[in-house]
Amino acid sequence: MTAPKSRSYVDQYRRLILTILCLFWWAAWADEAVKEIHDQLKMPVQKQMVALTLDACSGRYDGSLIDFLIANRIPATLFVTKKWLEKNPAGLATIKAHLDLFDVEDHGENHIPAVIGLNRKVYGIVGEPDIVHLRKEVVAGAEAVEAATGVAPRWYRGATAEYDDAAVEEIQKLGYRIAGFSVNADAGATLKKQAIEERLRNIKSGDIIIAHMNKPSSDTAEGLAVALTRLLQKGFTFVRLDEVDVEPVMDSLGNQKAATKTSK
Repeated sequence: MTAPKSRSYVDQYRRLILTILCLFWWAAWADEAVKEIHDQLKMPVQKQMVALTLDACSGRYDGSLIDFLIANRIPATLFVTKKWLEKNPAGLATIKAHLDLFDVEDHGENHIPAVIGLNRKVYGIVGEPDIVHLRKEVVAGAEAVEAATGVAPRWYRGATAEYDDAAVEEIQKLGYRIAGFSVNADAGATLKKQAIEERLRNIKSGDIIIAHMNKPSSDTAEGLAVALTRLLQKGFTFVRLDEVDVEPVMDSLGNQKAATKTSK
């Protein structure tokens, strides 16, 4: 009669060990740091040269911003999701009519952050449960861009512009370059006009600017109009990412500069 009881204790012990291992595994996922990728134009660059990149996550089309860029002949790299393309045919038509100015690149299918693991979040947005779903987000987004513009994208920027190492590796395996930045102009289209102007006041040659073109009710268009006009008056020229090469922003110690945080 003792054998069954012994086996029961062994089974319980095994289940306990398995539970502990699972908890450690999930903790590792939860604590894995995610990071922004901070890049600049590869040096040396032409004096007073910068790149403007604009994200269209979902939401609407900021016609005031795009019209300003067209009127002032300011090139930009646009990162758009499949979701945004489907909801904004009029905006897409305007962009397609000015592909001499705008390079349209991949921002994903449904604007899901490039962090892998169940229930991991960045800024409250749930990431990918596994590599397979990440691949679909990247590839379906790229296919949508190519179908809409006739040009296959070469760059990818994930939702929230934050990544974990596994996602970075997979995106690069798929053949895409990850678009970083050095100056965040509008903090997800949440900043007021004066704050946007201030963030761009000390732009230097080689900077890559990130802002947004999907929230026309925000101050982004007005703030960028003032700040970019000032840069034009100072003699700055603007380039697209498909025209240049980039390199990591380095800190004073010669290390790659990247902001890290823990996904939740």
